[in-house]
Order: sequence, then C-alpha cells, then structure tokens
Amino acid sequence: ILCVLSGLPESIIAAACARSGQRVLHVDSRNYYGGNWASFSFSGLLSWVKENKQKTDINDECEDWRKLILENEEVISLSKKDKTIQYVEDFCFGDQDSAEDVEEAGAFPKLPVFGASGAEQPAQESEKECPPVEGALPGVESLEPDNAAGTEPASATEGNGTEVTSENDSSQNTALGESSLELGKTEAAPSEVSAQEPKKVTYCQIVREGRRFNIDLVSKLLYSRGLLIDLLIKSNVSRYAEFKNATRILAFREGKVEQVPCSRADVFNSRQLSMVEKRMLMKFLTFCLDYEQHPDEYQDYENRTFAQFLSTRKLTPSLQHFILHSIAMVSETHCSTLEGLQATKKFLQCLGRYGNTPFLFPLYGQGEIPQCFCRLCAVFGGIYCLRHPVQCLVVDKESGRCKAIVDHFGQRISANYFIVEDSYLSESVCTNVCYRQISRAVLITDQSVLNTDSEQQVSILTVPPVDVGKPAVCVIELCSSTMTCMKDTYLVHLTCPSTKTAREDLEPVVQKLFNLNTEKETENEELEKPRVLWAVYFNMRDSSGINRNSYVGLPSNVYVCSGPDPALGNDCAVKQAETIFQEMFPTEEFCPPPPNPEDIIYDEDEIAPEETGFSSSPETQPESSSEESSSRGTIAVEKEDNEK
Repeated sequence: ILCVLSGLPESIIAAACARSGQRVLHVDSRNYYGGNWASFSFSGLLSWVKENKQKTDINDECEDWRKLILENEEVISLSKKDKTIQYVEDFCFGDQDSAEDVEEAGAFPKLPVFGASGAEQPAQESEKECPPVEGALPGVESLEPDNAAGTEPASATEGNGTEVTSENDSSQNTALGESSLELGKTEAAPSEVSAQEPKKVTYCQIVREGRRFNIDLVSKLLYSRGLLIDLLIKSNVSRYAEFKNATRILAFREGKVEQVPCSRADVFNSRQLSMVEKRMLMKFLTFCLDYEQHPDEYQDYENRTFAQFLSTRKLTPSLQHFILHSIAMVSETHCSTLEGLQATKKFLQCLGRYGNTPFLFPLYGQGEIPQCFCRLCAVFGGIYCLRHPVQCLVVDKESGRCKAIVDHFGQRISANYFIVEDSYLSESVCTNVCYRQISRAVLITDQSVLNTDSEQQVSILTVPPVDVGKPAVCVIELCSSTMTCMKDTYLVHLTCPSTKTAREDLEPVVQKLFNLNTEKETENEELEKPRVLWAVYFNMRDSSGINRNSYVGLPSNVYVCSGPDPALGNDCAVKQAETIFQEMFPTEEFCPPPPNPEDIIYDEDEIAPEETGFSSSPETQPESSSEESSSRGTIAVEKEDNEK
C-alpha cells in the first residue's frame, strides 16, 4: 500500500492496512505530518502563512525520471503546487516592530507536534526569560482505554484530562440528565469578574512563548459517541492521546453571549428560564430522544425546515434559538425536520459519557489524531517519508491499473494499491470536479467571550447568520489548559462554509464578539469585549462528498481521500477511511483491537540465532518486531513497554 499525504483519512487507512498485515509506505511532500489537518506552533504557523502567500512551483525535479517509463505504460502527472489554501491574510493588533529581534523560547516539554518539528528550530534562551510550562495538568490521567463493559464514565472536573474508555450505552434518560452546564452560574459572576482586568499580553510575549501554541488548521471536536471515539477505543489508539472535556455550550442572542442549559439538571437549575419554559424544553428534549417512536408528531413536517417544525411545538423564541443553534447546531433555512431531530438526538445521546457536554478536545490540538494513527501504522511496520514529493502515477495501458509511482528523486516505487489525497491530483484529472470552500479564522485573544469564575473553559458557540444567505459561524474557544495557547490567552477558531473570502465571511462575526482596535484606540463600549492580539483568515478547499466518477481517467486501484470538511465532528473522515479499506480488503476487519502481549506468538523460524546472535528462547527474543506473517497466522508487534 502506498499512501500519498498524511491527513486523517490517509493515516487511518495506513494504520488499518498495517494492522491487517499489509506493507505500507507513507510519503508526504511537506516537511510536517497531517497536511491540512496539522497543528503548528506560532512560529510554524507564521512560516505556513508566508509559504501560502508566496506559492511557487517546484522546478528542481529529476530530469531522468521519464526513462523509467516503459513503452506499454503511461503516466498521470500529479500536482506540484498545493492549491487548497487561498486568500491568506494575517493581522497583528499589537506592536509588531518590538518583536523583530525576539526569538522563540526553548522546546515545549513534550514530543514535537505537527508543524513544530520541521517548520523551525527552537531558539536557545535562558529559562529565566521563558520558564517552562508544566508538563502535565493536575489530575490528568493517561489515556489507557478500559474496554470492560459497564465502566463508569470518567469524571469531568474542570481542568482535568479525560480518560477515554468504552462502556455500555446508558439509558436515554441517564444521557439526558448527566450534563452539567449551568446557565445560572454565569449570572452571579459578571460583577466580580468585570472588576478584574485581563493581564496585558504583548506580541513580543506571543513570539517568545510561540512553542506553547498548537494552532490547528482545521477546527473540530470529538462527539463522545461519534465514530472517531469508537475507533480510537476499538483500535486502542486512544493510549497515544489525552483529551479535555468541552466545558460549556454558548449561544449568541440579542447581541449577548449566554450559556445554554442542555440536560435535566441544567434546565431546572436555570435562573433565566421560567418554570413554564423549563417544562416545555424538557418535554421537547425527551421527545427527541425517541422521536422515531412518534412519527405522527413530525411526519406532516418532513418536507419543511426544522425551524418551521420548532415553531409548532409550543416553544418560546428563546428556546427555539437554543435548540436550533446550540443543541442541534443546524442551518435555520436548509435543515429539514428529520435532519434536525437526528442532530438533536445525537447531541443528547452524547451527553454524560465522559463529562458535562457531548464533546471532547484532544490536548495539544486536533493534529494529534492523525499522528496517533501514524504511530499505530509504524508499530506494525509502516514506513514514513517526509519531504518526499511524487512526480506521477505509472499506469499499465493494457490493464488500466496503476503499477507504481515515480518520486521526486527519480525512483520508481511499485505497489498494489495507492491512496492519494485530492490536493495531489492535477487539473486534467479534476476537470469535472466542483469544489466548495471553507472559511477559517484563528484569533489569539486576551480573555474569554464569556467570563466566569473559572478561566479554564473550552467553549463552543454558534453565531446565527449575520445577513440573509450567509451561513452560521461555529466558534470554538480554547484555554491554555488544552495546551494550545500560552497562559493568559485564548485561542479562538471560527469556521463556516464560504460564500466569499474568509475575511469577508467571518470579520462581521469577529467584530460582534471581539475588540479589533489597538489598546490606544479602544473606546469605552469596546472595553468589555475580549481584545484580539493576532488573527489570520484563510479559505480551505472542501473536497468532501465528491463522487469518484468525477475524476477523469483514474485507475481502479487508486483511491482518493478528501481534505477536511466543515462539519464539527470527524465522522466523514472515518467513514471514508473504512469504505476505502473495505473496497481494498473486503474480508479483513477494519482496525481490529491489538493483541494482548501474552497472545503474541513469535515464529522461531524467523529468528536465526546463528545470524542475529539471539537464541530462540523467550527470554532472549527481541522486544519488538514490525513485521506480521499473515501466511502463518502469527503476529509480531512491539511490546507494551516500548509502545508507551
């Protein structure tokens, strides 16, 4: 199997293939893992911004590679320029000149993350200038999956990591009652918090503490009962990552940010809802959990929008707003009634599994997830090569199947199956493809959009469309305990389907929520808003949902993976990876659980004592091996200690 690019779908496929005993070579032309799923330190992101503003063709190719093509073969050239990122604009709202001679502090006390390892070299500074951040949060547990049925969900203490485990699904009533987002708590805090001025953070500090940032190119959360969490548990890949609960869900209504009650406890503890509204909301949420059992209540509205259906359910305007934008998180004009009910049920079913909201966020950023699957692939013998561009696919004229690739160095590499990310395909192959775009913005701010007693909040906010025809904007705000930003700052991600450039789509929302003026220009009415310290806008190609038949002249054994999609979760990438794997190996299980160490059988014939110097006794056998022998039914993997 040969995979080109190391995004999330490709990494999952590579891990599944290596786990089933296939030989895998994974190449990427970039100098970092993850592609458009990657995470960067601050200086790494600045380098990425510069590269995408100054895109140039790669011309230093080997001139002799065409000699490797035989007479009965033809080539499909691959794209040499990444065209998935457009309209990149970055802005600094501080004194940028004062940071010209400032260098980034030493390495973060953790293994290098995406974008940080190859994008820049850490500057050497004294620890007095930049004291190292703590290596672990208080109470953070390692992600050792416990696959025993009946395991209790992990507690969701603010600031603590979450242990991802599998357990029997709880009842619907339990799922509805175990979330703890209290609208009342936000009412008592403002008078106290407003008196506390946010600490002044300069651009110079951001540059110096740049390695404490892990900034995702794509902003997503993990549904606690989503396909990705299930795959992480099943494959035991969850051992390689740590997660934090999203602590609150917010709504933007009448120019104000409010916290949304989601569960039974939230609803009845709320101070903003009347008793009548509480009963209305609880009755509707209970109905959504088993709406399939009551088709007579919604079948007349199947061809209407979810918003129209909500207006007939005796819900007040504020309750309709909460359900539509903060629970179902669907479009007001394009979402059908059935889609809205399904989204609401999914939200409610995910409550209480690991914490007080349906969502988890991986510490150190979304870019950790592809890296985890790459690690599993490597454990089972996969080989990875960065900075390794591919010139073309070599196709046999008679069979129409792809036989090999020719790489940037003039080497011909043969394989049976080829996994290619959409961005590598040339314009001649994508003639009939019509791409959508995603508008993205990343902000570094000095305080939260909704201050409370606790500064360590992970929040998700859906801002309704500003104008008719505009999409809703998903806002995810991350605190420093997620290991994605430095202390006293917040990292804010904004995402929506594109209608224009990212700045045109998202800047009106940014202006509603944040103060974009410099400190000297700030007016009184802007003082209460969080101040933006730095921002970047860019458009990213959305290649999800494209039919394979849209690609011209693609061989049958070449499979195309899409880049990130605009959805909040990762279900699209997991479904795509499983579908491609099953097409290649219909009889193999997709990412089966790893074997227990005591079940591993080492084939004595594969170990030659006279050649290797090892005896065949168990005490002296090698601790790890990256090969699997499917013909003899034996498995050789790294031992547990080496994996950790």
